[in-house]
Amino acid sequence: MIQAVDRALRILTVLQGGRRMSLGEIASAIELAPSTVHGLVRTLLAHGMVQQELDSGRYRLGPATLRMGNVYLDTLELRSRVAVWTEGLARRTGCAVRTAVLLFDEVVVVAHEPRPDGTRQMPEVGIVIPAHASALGKALLAYAADYPSGELRGMTGETVTDTAELATQLDQIRGIGIATEVEEAVLGECSVAATVFDASGDAAGAIGLVVPAARWPLDPEAVDALRDTARTVSRELGAPVWPPRRGG
Repeated sequence: MIQAVDRALRILTVLQGGRRMSLGEIASAIELAPSTVHGLVRTLLAHGMVQQELDSGRYRLGPATLRMGNVYLDTLELRSRVAVWTEGLARRTGCAVRTAVLLFDEVVVVAHEPRPDGTRQMPEVGIVIPAHASALGKALLAYAADYPSGELRGMTGETVTDTAELATQLDQIRGIGIATEVEEAVLGECSVAATVFDASGDAAGAIGLVVPAARWPLDPEAVDALRDTARTVSRELGAPVWPPRRGG
């Protein structure tokens, strides 16, 4: 691992989520001397990866990160494949549809189809959710090489924070490709997700239906529609079967 690159990426990571931080706060967060962080931040500034506010002098992510994110989305085959099917899935189910990929112990939403009820809804592409607290994440962790083994962060009182219980859930999900979550990430929100597989049989992402708690549990027809969509997208990505046949 190249130390300077690792440190620069750690700076970008602590600035995630719209954070605005002073040089000292960044240095404290990544446990480095301010003098060391200053040189790294100046380099990131020169490339547009970090931006400094004129009034406060604080730092935030720069516009170049958005450009890189858009390039990633434009080249992500999963995103282009699901776009053809998720609008119809939203219409059939009346649910918002999220598509996500796994990033270490979190999931990142790469596509979002709003509820087809005409209400104003915030775009959700780019939001990050702890994998263990979401149906999308559980659908992906079940087929990952490993899953969180340390302390699990509680998002609500319903979040599964016991690793043994999480392992049991993942074992149940594995083989059926369907995961659920009831108010574990956000109070009042529930979801069900289906894993999408590629030609190698690995999990390429997951598609999820998101509903208010008042609509939970979802009708079996909605879950069937989700399952059909995941199977179709997996087939387009080259997966021979859905879900793949593998041991627990």
